[in-house]
Amino acid sequence: MQTHKLWTKDFIFASLINFFLIIVMYLLMVTIGPFAADRFQANAGTAGLVSGSYIIGALMARFIAGPLVERIGNKKVLVAGTLLYVVSGATYFLAFNLPLLLLIRFIHGMGMGVGSTATGSIVARVLPPDRRGEGIGYYSLSGVLGAALGPFLGILLAKHLPFSMLFLFCTILALASFVLAITIKADEDLDSVHSQKEKESFSVWSFMEKNALPIGIVTLFVAIAYGGVLSFIMFYAEEVNLVTASSFFFLVYAITVLLSRPFTGKLLDLKGGNIVVMPALFLFAGGLVLLSESSTGAMLLGAGVLIGLGFGNFQSSAQALSVKVADPHKMGLATSTFFIFLDFGVGFGPYILGSLVPHVGYDGIFKLLAGVVLFAVLLYVALYGVREHRERNTA
Repeated sequence: MQTHKLWTKDFIFASLINFFLIIVMYLLMVTIGPFAADRFQANAGTAGLVSGSYIIGALMARFIAGPLVERIGNKKVLVAGTLLYVVSGATYFLAFNLPLLLLIRFIHGMGMGVGSTATGSIVARVLPPDRRGEGIGYYSLSGVLGAALGPFLGILLAKHLPFSMLFLFCTILALASFVLAITIKADEDLDSVHSQKEKESFSVWSFMEKNALPIGIVTLFVAIAYGGVLSFIMFYAEEVNLVTASSFFFLVYAITVLLSRPFTGKLLDLKGGNIVVMPALFLFAGGLVLLSESSTGAMLLGAGVLIGLGFGNFQSSAQALSVKVADPHKMGLATSTFFIFLDFGVGFGPYILGSLVPHVGYDGIFKLLAGVVLFAVLLYVALYGVREHRERNTA
């Protein structure tokens, strides 16, 4: 039986680049608000805008990066994205006023959006098709680890070092991603996809892959729920006097994903998306309900386990399915389509949910989000699950 190699140099380097990009993103997410308040006396709303402008930049870049990957290739886009990440990251030292800081955050987010879209496309292309679910599962662990380590490092560094040293640390990580990007040779391993690609008229599908749209719509609703967890977990923990336990919430989440994702990735390749995605969504909904009822640290951390099994495995599975259903020459576009919906849900969902907090409370928000996830189950069945079931039964 032929063995298809998974851990190639390009795969490892793309995963490392994504890891560095995500660490910097989350490190600054938890520290840039306090920096804006300390340096420019920004209020809470303005500090939130400073933090969120990064997500807006990343989202805008997704629309550009997907088509660029298909036109000029993965490596050129990756090098451009990581170079933009280095340059914009270095300009935090020059943020002399609030409007300039907002602009820097927006451009920095664009670098992240371009770079991570390219790494996702590279990984999708270099993985053997019969191990794509497993491989994307491993690749997305780089994001999970970055998201867990970034806030921890940010809080730690901010307590003991001036902000200038924190920005320097982020710039060094960005520079490391740029150096790795130069050494990747993904495009040289591709066939002549770009030259064979037919000329298409300009339309919305120039920016999105229509075959990945059903999974993207499901991802949007699931991402709104996870964005609510990210945004409100600390406020809720203070309300129910579980601050100490909450500091370990995302660590437990990350460990759960680390332990489970290798198995769920293989299962996705062998049995298809239904057997992974639907249980993951039910576990996510259950985790949100448990979170809303948490009165002890054990309950809160138990919710972290369920959410890790749920959202953590849904995210990698949905990304793999987005690529699986795409036309072969549109893997980059499919990757950007997936992240557009993911970023939009995580980035903008909390703004909508925030207006409901005074009326239903944080526990009510988490119960509401459990309902949103259950609605996403119905959407998944209608938009993708039934079709996959039919195809597997007739194969």
